[in-house]
Amino acid sequence: VQLVESGGGSVQAGGSLRLSCVASGYSYSTYCMAWFRQAPGKEREGVAAIYIPGGRTTYLDSVRGQFTISQDNVNNMLYLQMNSLKPEDTATYYCAAGFCRGSWEIGLSRSLYNYWGQGTQVTVS
Repeated sequence: VQLVESGGGSVQAGGSLRLSCVASGYSYSTYCMAWFRQAPGKEREGVAAIYIPGGRTTYLDSVRGQFTISQDNVNNMLYLQMNSLKPEDTATYYCAAGFCRGSWEIGLSRSLYNYWGQGTQVTVS
């Protein structure tokens, strides 16, 4: 399984970015995908996850209403739309995938995800 993120960059506070992740080699019919982030000196934390198929989502409380996770099954893409960005959103953002038997297993725990991308840097000033 390969996950490759793109779309990071530098933006001023209040701006928006859309992160993309292209997935390949995943053979499960049901799975969860998520976006995590890690700021310098901090633990990696899950910010949004989605169950595929079905589209059920979950978010970190602090980004609910600000970030939106979505997916395009046809093109094997995962997206994270980030609006009203704040300096505290500065981090390296990672795409992740893991097997989920059903939508009830969706979550933001790192232990749920077996596959990770290399990360894309988001800097908000």
